[in-house]
Amino acid sequence: MRWIDTESEAPIIPAESDMRIGIDARIAQYSRGGIRSYVIHLLEALAELDGDGDYRVLYSRRRETPPIDTGFRPVGCWTPSHHALERWALGMEIARLRLDVLHSPDFIPPAFGYGRSVITVHDLNFLYYPRFLTAESRRYYNEQIAWAVERADHILADSYATRSDLVSLLDVPPEMITVIHLAADASFEPSSKDTARQTAMRYGVDPGFLLFVGTLEPRKNVPGLLLAYRILLDRAATDKPLVLVGGKGWLYEEIFERTKVLKLTDHVHFRHEVPSADLPALYTAASVLAMPSFYEGFGLPALEAMSCGTPVVVANRSSLPEVVGEAGLLVDPDSPEEIAEMLDRALNDATLREGLREAGLRRAKAFSWERVARETRAIYESLLN
Repeated sequence: MRWIDTESEAPIIPAESDMRIGIDARIAQYSRGGIRSYVIHLLEALAELDGDGDYRVLYSRRRETPPIDTGFRPVGCWTPSHHALERWALGMEIARLRLDVLHSPDFIPPAFGYGRSVITVHDLNFLYYPRFLTAESRRYYNEQIAWAVERADHILADSYATRSDLVSLLDVPPEMITVIHLAADASFEPSSKDTARQTAMRYGVDPGFLLFVGTLEPRKNVPGLLLAYRILLDRAATDKPLVLVGGKGWLYEEIFERTKVLKLTDHVHFRHEVPSADLPALYTAASVLAMPSFYEGFGLPALEAMSCGTPVVVANRSSLPEVVGEAGLLVDPDSPEEIAEMLDRALNDATLREGLREAGLRRAKAFSWERVARETRAIYESLLN
């Protein structure tokens, strides 16, 4: 299918559908993180569910192509994500589209130019833990969030933990918020032993390693994980390496400093560039996924790991308990000793490992992008009815 520039090549002609939906996908061209994944998977699932619907996908003209071709009509926009004048510039660009509903997956809607507004708030980390952000990032997010939740007609949250945060920190009426849990991509399933081994070896490790997946930033509590791993090595509870998969976020320097101070340079493997296609095999090859985060809006790596049959050890904070349910081991992220103890159990208790594996596979089946699309579309419809 050829992408059509709706501004220069064709006029906007009302479709037969009685609901014209805009989805702002610009962030998916700038970010490689969780919000990009959310946008891509939501668009794909909506196309499967409602392929004949009248959807307009906003993308950045500053990139060569839109982030994904779903068959929905793309609309090129000049306004970049997170620009100081984004609210007003994007509003002027989209006013001609006559949208009934605009969904802003990165939570910042334009100030005008459309009918009803749906925003997705993935987390409020920047309000809970301002020390984990740069000064510039704090200013940007703090200035935007209060206005965004006031402007929105409805808010989607990835978890009940985030819903509770919205109510307690920003006084959002509970009835304005709908929780729609995310899902892992369908590609996340157990790999064969050969595939898992070969993939692990390509990244320089043998199967059985400890795994972390996520951006290297303070709220992920990687320094705490490193301390726990040092304890495991000192107790001879494992001789397997710790593999940290993820790009550098903000204020990541402490992670590398802690690795040197704890004399873990030969034991910890940093892998910053790992294609999504390799992750299922890496999860399968790992003995355990460790996710002792101080805060998560959802915690997708835990769900991905469970989908691949990998035991998970996660923090007992924010959304993680509701994602893993009884299928994972919960730890206090402030206690490296407790993190080490639970990792030890997950590594060395064969009966527990098998139980966690089976429970994780069952738990993961409760999440699907088809359900995300169906429940999201229901919100669009409710706003117009």
